[in-house]
Order: sequence, then C-alpha cells, then structure tokens
Amino acid sequence: MRLSDEQQRNLRIIVMDLARAGSTGELAEFLDHGVAVDEQDELGNSLLMLASYHGHVETVEMLLCRGADPNRLNSRNQAPIAGALFKGEREIVARLKEAGADLDLGTPTARQAAEAFQQVL
Repeated sequence: MRLSDEQQRNLRIIVMDLARAGSTGELAEFLDHGVAVDEQDELGNSLLMLASYHGHVETVEMLLCRGADPNRLNSRNQAPIAGALFKGEREIVARLKEAGADLDLGTPTARQAAEAFQQVL
C-alpha cells in the first residue's frame, strides 16, 4: 500500500521528532517497517543529524548500526559531526569518527567547528 503525500509528510514528522527526542526503540520500529535510515526532513536534516545534534548517543549508535550515512549533509551543507561538535557531544563525535565521518566535509568542516568551539577531534 502506497502512502499519500500527506501521510508521507506526517510519517516524516513523526520519525524526525523521535530522532530529536532520542526515542530509540520507537524509531527502530519505524525503521523495521520500512522507513529509510537516511530519511531527511524539509531542511535536509537526517535522522542521524537530529539525534547527533540533540545528544542522543543510543539513537546515534542504533542509526549507525543500521547503515545511516555519517556524511549526509543537510540543505545548509552541514554534517552531523559538525553539529555534534557545536553542541559539545564528545561521545557522539567519537562514534561518528569511528563510523567514517569525513572531517573535511561541509561548512563548516568538523575541523573548523572543532577549532571554533575549542573541541578536540
């Protein structure tokens, strides 16, 4: 069964809110039922970007284990690792690096963000 445009929009809002809130189990259920692990909102923020920015380590780990792209940029050319650096989320930064986050991708790059916010990469 194909979802209508409105249903797809509502589903996207729900899963983005779950990522933002760190509702790992509920989000995993949606992924189990076919939501794309790299789903993006209207601003291009992926589930991983939102979970990273809001400091939800468990959700970030679950998304990465399911194949989320640590280098997916949003519409402002920002990468999840730069958002995590901005928020001082060291554990998430480390996990994104382990998952292959490109430290020279996006604007600002992770290296630039680390320098600007006096964080260690």
